[in-house]
Amino acid sequence: MTQTQNQTTSKLVPPHGSTALKPLLLNGEAQAQALKLASTLPTITLSSRERGDLIMFGIGGFTPLNGFMNQADWKGVVDDMRLQSGDNAGLFWPIPITLSAPKETADSLNQGDKVALVAQDGEIMGILTVEETYTIDKEYECQKVFTTTDSEHPGVQQVLNQEAVNVAGSVEVLSEGEFPTLYPEIYKTPAETREILDAKGWKTVAAFQTRNPMHRSHEYLAKIAIEICDGVLIHSLLGALKPGDIPAEVRQEAIKTLIDNYFRKDTVIQAGYPLDMRYAGPREALLHAVFRQNYGCSHLIVGRDHAGVGDYYGAFDAQTIFEQVGKDDLITQPLKIGWTFWCNACNAMASDKTCPHDASEHVKVSGTKLRKALSEDENVPENFSRPEVLEILRNYYAGIAREERAEVKLTGASAV
Repeated sequence: MTQTQNQTTSKLVPPHGSTALKPLLLNGEAQAQALKLASTLPTITLSSRERGDLIMFGIGGFTPLNGFMNQADWKGVVDDMRLQSGDNAGLFWPIPITLSAPKETADSLNQGDKVALVAQDGEIMGILTVEETYTIDKEYECQKVFTTTDSEHPGVQQVLNQEAVNVAGSVEVLSEGEFPTLYPEIYKTPAETREILDAKGWKTVAAFQTRNPMHRSHEYLAKIAIEICDGVLIHSLLGALKPGDIPAEVRQEAIKTLIDNYFRKDTVIQAGYPLDMRYAGPREALLHAVFRQNYGCSHLIVGRDHAGVGDYYGAFDAQTIFEQVGKDDLITQPLKIGWTFWCNACNAMASDKTCPHDASEHVKVSGTKLRKALSEDENVPENFSRPEVLEILRNYYAGIAREERAEVKLTGASAV
């Protein structure tokens, strides 16, 4: 069954800006021939972020984009969150998806040239057909996308560390990297998640974005969504994180244990996707909604400090930014949930909308607080996380010498 045929019978939301997914990954003989050609081409080495973006092109996660953005689209997205060129002109898109190259390499390329895209380990990941090369004001992009030019911000660092020139063009993707083999149980393409969701007969699906093991507040958010929707896709980032964050394989084990012990069967699907975190806060929340639409999700859970880092964003800026999105721009909608916490007086999880008790009764949980306590071998209160999850996380930290553990700082909303 083709994706277009499947979409006509599916109850799920359609892909973003398209009636069908547009995966750019080659297979079989086409892949073999492209790999042969790529070995003869000039190369551009991908950063970790660019590699993750390329894989998302490959699996249809960035439908309907066909490659790395040109200058008009870069400017339109940075300024107005809207594409400006080609068939997708006017389409909502919140974060620029760009490729950079050294000036010497870019100067050697002409429109129509083909260039091999190579991972840092040497694997040929794709082929780009050059549309144009252009330079950008990196600090301008950072200010617009991250609302800061502070080089301590990990997303700003990614942009400032880009090569000198952006290279735009359509791509053919030749590899999904290590993700299918390293995470065979949870790595899913949008077509695969849609097939699973369709098999369950679900129509409304809430995505729960996480780069952390799930603590009690996360669990509570997911269960609120289950009450509203047919089910929840717990969708974990599998790409690169900042120092001090917990590796994907540990997070996945912890999340699976939580699901197996504390969720009703067939209400939750665990999956993962190949992007790196950008830590762009509000703008990244919008990007999360865009590609979750491609994965078949009608809603995105947006709680406190979604995709944030440090104190660069207000606790709920990622909720209010959805008010800037036109009603026809994005089908996937936010499930906005306020502060969630353990209330000693209620003796239960609660939220600022449901709990009548004074803040002195509240134990506010964050992934940062949990990581800090675990990394410093401190006691973790029982109301922070489930005991089965804590056992997995303690075992992980026990394998890291104290002097080798990254410092975890409490800042912004995580410090409250």
